[in-house]
Amino acid sequence: MMVHSYLRTIDLAQAGQISVQQVRNYEASGVIPPTERGPGGYRLYTQMHLMALKTARSLLAGYGWPRTRAIMQVVLRGDLAAALALIDERHAELAHKRIEVEQTLAALSALAAQPAPLTTTHMTHHAQRLRVGEAAQQVGVRVSALHFWEQQGLLHPARDPSSHYRLYDERQMRRLRVVALLREAGYGFGAIQTARDELAAGQPEKAIAAVEQRRAEIARTSWACLGALAAFQGYVSEFWAGNVEWT
Repeated sequence: MMVHSYLRTIDLAQAGQISVQQVRNYEASGVIPPTERGPGGYRLYTQMHLMALKTARSLLAGYGWPRTRAIMQVVLRGDLAAALALIDERHAELAHKRIEVEQTLAALSALAAQPAPLTTTHMTHHAQRLRVGEAAQQVGVRVSALHFWEQQGLLHPARDPSSHYRLYDERQMRRLRVVALLREAGYGFGAIQTARDELAAGQPEKAIAAVEQRRAEIARTSWACLGALAAFQGYVSEFWAGNVEWT
């Protein structure tokens, strides 16, 4: 509802399908620009505020709240270069996750093709073996996560006879990548254990389906990012193009 070219708080709330308090929170956190106050103390929002709100709501699906808030805050300061850097970071993150998914699918196929169960009893002495810290670094998780997953029976690293250090060979590294990806996708230990058992039993269908589902989720997020960028470009072009900094 327009009143003297201004919008009420309830108008923005309805347009963004959020509560009135959330509109106020968006303003307080710098997601939408500060607003003027009318004679009665009421907030007087404009089309710029409405477009900022819609842009932020669009960004949320692909970029999440912390990054969306940061993007909108730096735009409000006129620093478009910083906003684009945050956007590029998200795209790089999604590209990395997509590569991990493809690698994991390849690993699952390789594991499924192995006739022997997934144990460490057939490791060759000449194969490269990584210590736990090196294995964690390659997969991008904490060492404590590897220890915990081992306690849950998901990993079975060998032990060095003299130093007793945990050692991860190629087979265990493939399993580790599968476990890490499934955990990131939100699967519980029971589901991961089932997937591991299916691989060991030569029935990898459910494990592969889980990873393919993760790949579909990444694709949906990328699509959401693409749609959000259209809204973002329109908002910046209309209200900030003449005031942005590129350095």
